[in-house]
Amino acid sequence: MIRAVVFDIGECVVNTEREYRRWAQWLGVPAHTFAAAVGMALARGFDEYHALRLVAPGIDPAAARARRAVEDELEYFTEDDLYPDVRPVLTALRARGVWTGIAGNQTLETRDILRSLRLPCDLVATSEQWGVAKPDPAFFRRLVQHTPFEPGEILYVGDRLDNDVRPAAAMGLHTALVRRGPWSLLQSPGAGDEPTLRIGELTELVGLLDRLDRDPLRV
Repeated sequence: MIRAVVFDIGECVVNTEREYRRWAQWLGVPAHTFAAAVGMALARGFDEYHALRLVAPGIDPAAARARRAVEDELEYFTEDDLYPDVRPVLTALRARGVWTGIAGNQTLETRDILRSLRLPCDLVATSEQWGVAKPDPAFFRRLVQHTPFEPGEILYVGDRLDNDVRPAAAMGLHTALVRRGPWSLLQSPGAGDEPTLRIGELTELVGLLDRLDRDPLRV
């Protein structure tokens, strides 16, 4: 039985479209150019910040982030940047008696913003808070430590195979892959990558969890 569901942050809970637009504006390039650079970086196996090097050759991404943090609000989002299914599914899961959490590779500022939104969940945590980032197994050990259930009773929901599905499954967690954001389009599953559930919207989880509890072989 799934007794806890924990959600990744970027492209699972928070839509990063605004963030990409703000990076494009700060760099002085069209938004669609930066979005294309992000897609190219991810297709080559790099993280999204490699896109900075593609649109501004010679730039140091870490230095750019530090400079932008001074000149602009590097970490900024509001309720409007949440995917519209986030609050409803958290509410529905809580009504069902499921323990819920949000945990991903983000900063302390992101944690504080999410907490200020007063989402109906039991945990909000980030990699900076824990001092370890996905896909490091230690991230998921910390997640299990902060969840009052065994790994086999926890479902981790994310948009990436490399950062979410593989390392969570390796720790014995169930996994759900949500099809949204660039990673879900660009990453192809390999042997052993199949998540417990595949979903297009988070609201699909409630019905699927009912079916999973009744007959895990038929989901």
